[in-house]
Amino acid sequence: MDTTLIEIVSIILLVLGILGTFLPVLPGLLLSLAGLLIYKFGTDAPLSMVYVWIFVFLTILSTVLNYVIPARTNRKYGGTRWGSVGSVVGTFVGLFFIPVPFGFLIGMFLGVFIGELLHDASDKKKAWNSTKGALIGFLYGTGFNFIVGLAMFLVVLIDLF
Repeated sequence: MDTTLIEIVSIILLVLGILGTFLPVLPGLLLSLAGLLIYKFGTDAPLSMVYVWIFVFLTILSTVLNYVIPARTNRKYGGTRWGSVGSVVGTFVGLFFIPVPFGFLIGMFLGVFIGELLHDASDKKKAWNSTKGALIGFLYGTGFNFIVGLAMFLVVLIDLF
């Protein structure tokens, strides 16, 4: 296969991976890692294996943190399991039924809020705090994923040029 074609496929996967750090329908860092691996092993790239191992580790760490961070921030802000379940349900409902960009986020936050209200309808302040915790957890996780995906993209671009 032509090296230029492999480089283009790698760049496309890296860009899709960065988009996937925001959009839940795309497996963000896995696409970025695939682009990095295709670039490393599909071309004569002198890219060091140290980069590959670091990014594999960061991708695994990110996968773990994507479950740990929201749960911790939700609990830190007084959330319950009801809010966590509402978050998951709301994300999917928002993804498919809220026809605006980032509808999944609206759905997630509404899901947390409604889930907490179903748990205790009299405590709107607790529901609001849990929703803030979900937002903070989302921003931490998304920020980390974005930085790792961008770093993979930049490492490949720097190695190309």
